[in-house]
Amino acid sequence: MVLEQLINSPWYAYLILPLLIFFGRIIDVSVGTIRLIFVARGFRKIAPILAFFEIMVWLLVARQVLTDLTNVVAYFAYAGGFTAGTYIGMIIEERLSVGKVMLRIITGDRAENLIKQLEKRKYGLTVTLAKGPEGSVKEIFSVIDRKELNPAIEIIKKINPHAFYAVEDIRFAHETGHAIHHRKKPVKVFDTQRKGK
Repeated sequence: MVLEQLINSPWYAYLILPLLIFFGRIIDVSVGTIRLIFVARGFRKIAPILAFFEIMVWLLVARQVLTDLTNVVAYFAYAGGFTAGTYIGMIIEERLSVGKVMLRIITGDRAENLIKQLEKRKYGLTVTLAKGPEGSVKEIFSVIDRKELNPAIEIIKKINPHAFYAVEDIRFAHETGHAIHHRKKPVKVFDTQRKGK
């Protein structure tokens, strides 16, 4: 009786229900964001499980919105939950730090010191001598766990803050050890900046 009165009251329609929709959307969109990231990184077993829970929550939330199409507050709660869920999903994924990344460093200064410091962290490195627009440079490649990315970047910033580095997601990687490989043959690095005629 009390529950029925609550459901039929304006408090439920314009406060409690929108809050339930808002938090429901946060859950399903957060799970969906993580699922897409897991799919992109090849986690085939986890992604389908997340998809099941994502669609179940979405169905429950969508049903609540469709039961009363005149409730504008529910629309805003639905959209707001979607926005917040996307943001929270990215934060959760960042905290999970799953998968591997390719760290590519190009530097002409203090390369040997940087290599030694990265070697101390047991990163597997490939070092290539290259030719850049301003002279000889070294390219350092390393496939590392995502959770090791921030410590690696801190080393780069500390030893050579002017070094160029880029990070790429890797779907699959086969590990054979942590040996450092040096390529002696120079490789030309093309200048991507357009020059005037």
